[in-house]
Amino acid sequence: MSDTNENTVQSNRNRKIGVVVSKSGDKSVVVKVDRIMRHTKFHRVVRHTKKYMVHDEGNVCKVGDKIEIIESRPISKSKRWRLVRVVEASK
Repeated sequence: MSDTNENTVQSNRNRKIGVVVSKSGDKSVVVKVDRIMRHTKFHRVVRHTKKYMVHDEGNVCKVGDKIEIIESRPISKSKRWRLVRVVEASK
């Protein structure tokens, strides 16, 4: 019963899916994540955008790729997220 795989263990870290906006250096990318929510007062659909600095260990991301990121320990001054996988490669 002590057999624990990475796929079976549940993590309470946040995961987000976003689009790579820029490659800002070696092993670093900037990812734009959109949230779509309804405005509380005006009941219109509003899009919120936020950018995250992400650690890309293998330099596999290109601009325009859709990727999944996960929270991690602080890697540098501004990087607190790691790349999990490339969901969809850019054309």
